[in-house]
Parts: sequence; C-alpha cells; structure tokens
Amino acid sequence: MMKLRLGLPRTLFMRLTLIFFVGLAAAHALSYWLIINERREATTGLMLGYLEQDVASSVALLDRLPNAERADWLPRLERRTYSFSLEAGESGHVPDSKLSKRIADSFLKAIGKQYRVTANAVPGHPDRVQAHIELSDGTPLTIDMQPSGLPVSPWLPVVLTLQLLLLAVFTWIGVRLITRPLARFANAADGLGPDLKTDRLPESGPLEVTLAARAFNSMQDRIGAYMAERTQILAAISHDLQTPITRMRMRADMMDDEIQREKMNRDLQEMEVLVRDGVAYARTSFGTPETPCRIDPDSLLESLVGDYQDVGHTVTLTGSAKTSLVTRPHGLRRILGNLVDNALKYTGAAQLSIETETDGSIVILVRDNGSGIPETELDKVFEPFYRLEASRNRDTGGSGLGLAIARQLAATMNGTLALRNHPDGGLEARLVLRNVISENVSK
Repeated sequence: MMKLRLGLPRTLFMRLTLIFFVGLAAAHALSYWLIINERREATTGLMLGYLEQDVASSVALLDRLPNAERADWLPRLERRTYSFSLEAGESGHVPDSKLSKRIADSFLKAIGKQYRVTANAVPGHPDRVQAHIELSDGTPLTIDMQPSGLPVSPWLPVVLTLQLLLLAVFTWIGVRLITRPLARFANAADGLGPDLKTDRLPESGPLEVTLAARAFNSMQDRIGAYMAERTQILAAISHDLQTPITRMRMRADMMDDEIQREKMNRDLQEMEVLVRDGVAYARTSFGTPETPCRIDPDSLLESLVGDYQDVGHTVTLTGSAKTSLVTRPHGLRRILGNLVDNALKYTGAAQLSIETETDGSIVILVRDNGSGIPETELDKVFEPFYRLEASRNRDTGGSGLGLAIARQLAATMNGTLALRNHPDGGLEARLVLRNVISENVSK
C-alpha cells in the first residue's frame, strides 16, 4: 500500500508559520462556532418564548371574532416565521428533529389547555411544523411555523477576513523574530571558512539568543587560537628540523660509499619536502593572508601554460572565460600548478580548458591522458598523506599533501575542487570558482 505523505515546507520558518497560523485559525474558527451556537440557542429560546405568548393571544382573538371577520385579521397576525390559515393544513409525521420537537411542545404549551391541538412536521422541511387547532365553533385553524436561519450581518465576513489577516501578519512577525537568530547562526557557521574569519554575532536580543551568540563567538575564538597554535608549532618544527637535516646532508656528502650517499640524500630530500608540505597544509587550513583582487583568468592561464611550454612540457589550453574574476591569484596559480604537476608527473602531458557557466561561475578543467583512478578513490586522494600505491609510484616523490592543499586553497577562494574519470580516458580535475564579476574583459 502506498502511504500518502504531506509535503511540509523545508524551512523551519515556513513550518512554524504554518503550524502557528493553522493552530490560531482553528482556535478562531472554534470560538466563532461556539459563539454562533450560543447565539442560535439564545435566539431560539427567545423566539419560542415570544411564540407562546403571541400565538396564545392570536388564537384567542380569532376565536372571539365573528367568522366573517377572521379572514381579514389573518394578515395582521402573520409574522416573519409563521402564519395563520383557516384551513385544515397539510398532514405529516411526528416531529423528529430537535427544533421541530421544541416548536411542537411550544404550541401545545401555549394553546393546548384551551383548545384541541395537534402538531406535525411537514415532509421535505425538517424543522417546519404545522399546528392544527379547532376553534370553539368548530372552525379549523392552522398555524404554519417555518423557522428561518440565524441572520448574519453583512459586515461579519469582512471582520472575519480581517481577523485572519491579522493572525497571518502577527504569526509571520512572531516566527520571523524567533527564527532570525537561527538564520544568523546558520549564516555565521556557513561563512566560517578555513581562515576562521567571519563577522561576530551580535550578543543582543533575548537571553537565550544572547547566550548562544556569546558561546558561538567564544567557540570561534578558541578554534582560531587552536589553529594558530598548531600552525606556529608546525612552523617551529619545520624551522628546527632544517638544522639537523642540513647537518645530515653535510655528513652524507662526506660518506665514501656513493650508493649509500645517494640513498641518504634522497631520504633527506623527501624529509624536506614532507616538512615543507606539512607546514603549507597547516597554513592553508588556517587560511591565507593573500588579499583577493580582480584578475583576468584567461591571461593567468595563458601565462601558466606558457611557462610550462618554455621548459619543454606538453601542456595545452583551450577555451576562454572572457570575464574577470575576483580571487587570490597566487593561490589560484598554486592550485593549477599542483594539478598540472601531477598530470605531468604521472602521464607526461596536461590539457587545460576554461569556460564560463550560465550562473557566472568559472570552470577550469585539468586533464591528463592516463588510465585514471578507481571511482572509490576519487575523494580519498584529497585526504592528507593519502597515496594510491597501486596507481602512483612512491618513488616519484611527493608527500601526499598536494591535493589536500589544493582543495583547501579552493575553499578559501569560494570554490570547489573535484576529480572524475573522463569518459574518453584520463583523470580530470574540475575547479569551480563562483566569485565572478559579470563584466567582459577588454583585450
């Protein structure tokens, strides 16, 4: 069996607004129903009380009038809900609705002691009752009672509509005041990038909001302090390791065994690369001090590709952005250099392309002509110190931090970096930069 699910709004603001408004509207409708019922009951009681008095006096008057004058008095005695007739009336059934029973009892109570009275409900009208009376001279008299609905003032629907509008407006305002701090928290948490630099939340408003904002600001400060301390520790370790590595390299140069000397120098070189990349990863995870500026991405890629071609590498460029970009140029050049170096290191060639998407984002693709990597490893290669032993040779060098550094740098530039196996073969890196200025660059 298929279960029918209600499609609730996705945002907390809309859900709370819907719940509060529906609840208040239901309470408003219930109050209106109770008031109308109470008003109907009171009106019915007044109507039946007046009916007993008026009918009793009217029947007594008709009974005392000469037979020839009775017909003239019938229109004068007629009321909005009942009328008199000097005929036998219609036959029907015993009153069965609540109101018809009360009307029949009122007839019997008002004139049943002086006259012979029978009451029946008229078919087709659940509350319509006819009382059949025989006057003193034997003349039949019929009282036809057909109660009308409760009259409604023409301004009542307008007032009800205005009340519902007021409920909707104040519900919207109330929920907005409640959810606005949550929206600020979400924006602050989302804007907390690798540099941990974002606007501090205002510590104002209700007590709970103030305490939560203060706790968030304190958490941001503590995380920033921890990251800065970690960066300082790694920088200090890197600096302190330079001296023993230099001494070890000097001792290695003094070794007589050439094979062991080469092995020792290669190990020391890997240590230097590992220390340098570790510090670079720590610094990029904490952010970069480079100030964003507006650049021409086409010129930057042409310059990068030209530098590689000048030293004999097979690097090509296709496409153009034809728009300017606000970014960190040195960080962007480092990302692209890392991707191109990987392609050259493992396949010997790199193909770059650049394009602009419909939303204004700039997409830079770096593809090699290798065999690609397993689909399950596409995200893992961005983890620090992760290496693909089956597809990448450790002897080629590297610390396993290059792609991790590139992804963190992309995050600091409001971009994303991902890998995929190209359908035509090779591994393709896709760098998307969203902070674009929508104006053409003059060449």
